[in-house]
Amino acid sequence: MHDAHHPRQHPQRVALHNEIHARPPEAMGAPLAISHLVMVCDAAEREASREHVAALLRDHHLPSPEQGCTHLRMDVGPFRIRWELHTEFVTWTFSRALQTEAFTERAPEPATRVVPQDWLVALPGQCLASMHLWVLPIDSFDGASLVKHVLQEDTLVASTVADGYGEVYTDFALHADGCSRMVLLAGGMTPRRLGRLVQRLLEIETYRMAALLGLPAAREASTVLAFAERELAELAQAIRSATREDEPALLDRLTRLAGQVESQHAATHSRFSASAAYFELVDTRIEDIAESRLSGMQTIREFMDRRLSPARSTCEWAARRQDALSQRVSRISNLLRTRVEIEQQQSSQALLATMNQRQDLQLKLQSTVEGLSVAAITYYIVGLISYLAKGAHGLGWPLSPETTAAVAIPLVALGVWWSLRRLHQRLTHT
Repeated sequence: MHDAHHPRQHPQRVALHNEIHARPPEAMGAPLAISHLVMVCDAAEREASREHVAALLRDHHLPSPEQGCTHLRMDVGPFRIRWELHTEFVTWTFSRALQTEAFTERAPEPATRVVPQDWLVALPGQCLASMHLWVLPIDSFDGASLVKHVLQEDTLVASTVADGYGEVYTDFALHADGCSRMVLLAGGMTPRRLGRLVQRLLEIETYRMAALLGLPAAREASTVLAFAERELAELAQAIRSATREDEPALLDRLTRLAGQVESQHAATHSRFSASAAYFELVDTRIEDIAESRLSGMQTIREFMDRRLSPARSTCEWAARRQDALSQRVSRISNLLRTRVEIEQQQSSQALLATMNQRQDLQLKLQSTVEGLSVAAITYYIVGLISYLAKGAHGLGWPLSPETTAAVAIPLVALGVWWSLRRLHQRLTHT
């Protein structure tokens, strides 16, 4: 709606303004069971996920999501669903109230237990991460007693979070159901703050796995880069001792190598850039949970620094290695092309010198021909004058034909030479 008292609005103003409120955390209260799934999707599967959530809502007589929406929160009855559409993946979060008696001698049921199973297994895309999170009141449970029922003690990671108002336990392991697990003991937090904390914990797992997508690409790129570096070293050595006849073959090899390097760089650059962004998001989310050490336990920050640093370094090193190799190929290509151009210039100079010699020879031949032409033309003109003198002698011409021809020779020769000279000057100045 346009207000006559305001200037014309940018068409994206409202969408950009509301972006700051996109995907807000939900208010939560313990005890709570949460299941979080991350599905990697292509463009078609992303659209299919919107239809999939719409089918669930229709089955529960709820309104379908609006066309073009990227996130949705809805109470479906037995559980609550949160659906979010990201650039490369789609996240599904299911939550339901939990009975505290569920934590006895075994892990409680996850939130996905009450989700329609046929619908759940048909989620579009490929599952990249799945985690069960249980949020419990901190004053009702002993963290140590929970561990043996839910988590593996040999890989346990724990810390206090939210400035000491909560404790989080996880083992970063895949359990028999294919999901990782986390327990959050919350106390003294408002529902909004608890919701923000839960969202940050889920995002740590999501972005951790998304960041690691660059690791297989980095390992594959290392094999290609090793071959390309050996090939480039061989080419650089061959160029040093190459003759003019070898240069076309070397230039062809170098061009093919450059194409291979640039093709591989284009195929993996976006993946490495995305992984770098996801690694930064993991760091940011860990900062956001404001964790501190539990006595004798490894914190999430320490675990991530130790376990993720090699993968992060591998991705960063592969990206730098690609850039460096691309620059080296470009430098050697320029060097070889410069060498070929210099040799071509030398060949052109030699050709021009040969052409100049031929032109000088042609000029000399032309001068010789011009001299012969003067003699020939003079001979024919003097012959005509001689015939004319013979006829004129009978009519009273005082000089004999021979004398007339002899006198006419220098005059005719000079006239012919001067005429040819004038003609040559006209032709050379046009």
